Amino acid sequence: MNMIDKNFCMNSFLIYRYLYDESINFGLPYKNVNICYERTPIADGDELISFLKAQVEAVTRDGKAALALSGGMDSAILAKFMPEGSTAYTFRCLVPGKKVVDESERAARYAEICKLNHKIVDIYWEDVEAVVDTIMLRKGAPIHSIETQIFIAAKKALADGFDKFIFAENADTIYGGIDSLLSKDWLFGEFVNRYSFVLPYKVLREPQMLLEPFREFEIEGRIDPYDFTSKYYHQEAAGSYVNACETAGIKFIAPYSLTKLAQPIDYKRIRGGESKYIVREAFRKLYPTLNIPQKISMPRPVNEWFENWQGPTRKEFLPHCQETLTGNQRWMVWALERFLNLLDKN
Repeated sequence: MNMIDKNFCMNSFLIYRYLYDESINFGLPYKNVNICYERTPIADGDELISFLKAQVEAVTRDGKAALALSGGMDSAILAKFMPEGSTAYTFRCLVPGKKVVDESERAARYAEICKLNHKIVDIYWEDVEAVVDTIMLRKGAPIHSIETQIFIAAKKALADGFDKFIFAENADTIYGGIDSLLSKDWLFGEFVNRYSFVLPYKVLREPQMLLEPFREFEIEGRIDPYDFTSKYYHQEAAGSYVNACETAGIKFIAPYSLTKLAQPIDYKRIRGGESKYIVREAFRKLYPTLNIPQKISMPRPVNEWFENWQGPTRKEFLPHCQETLTGNQRWMVWALERFLNLLDKN
């Protein structure tokens, strides 16, 4: 039986970016999909290439699948297996008068090499505001800042006649791409502080440090970062993609999610500067003349969008709490307050 506990939900969202206990909600049904796939163990780049090729070929057979193509190596690998002439979409967020991160040029290079029909989806803040409430109400919770972009691009793909959208999601969590979190052996307290997206006591009048997920992975005062992120980060991130795509009415396809490491993760290689070493091996085989691209999370200009934001005004929040927050953290507080206002209306 579901229980309503707004304070738990606020704190869970701020720390983990989703509601880790799905038996508790804000008062609306919570739709974060449990990601429970049968997964194939992968030992090297050749095995990864073989598996992903078979998966992409299967879902593109009917001509109804499009690819989300960034400037990174994960989606570039998938691009190699798309049929010639397939459509690939690249998200490009724009802020008038300001230069922000733009992956479209490198994505266009991959599309040219793979002979894909490349389309750029330009996104402005006004586009985000126009769709955010729809996505949050379906989820029953505030959302990750990537969900609006995914939704907008998914709607475009749907209008173009596609019913499946292929993403390279989960490659980072499975293959060791979150190198900042995997960079050291963490003591329990320092990992809690490092991982928590927003520490609740910085923004809420009634903060709670909900530590159950961290305690699940504590061994002798330490937390293995790969084990923790493989469950909680993996679930949160994949749930965001699923919600955005399903809200738009298109099927989310994530070939990397169907795999796992055949051997324990090699921390020595990752901490030596070789994050996602198996994915790197696959990329080099498929694009032997190209350099490994610099890793960039899905670009979203939250620093620019929230540069002049005056902070939340609801009674649940501390005044001026936004002043010490990053752009991503400001998004989370903004989204939480906006969702609470939606709850009041609904």
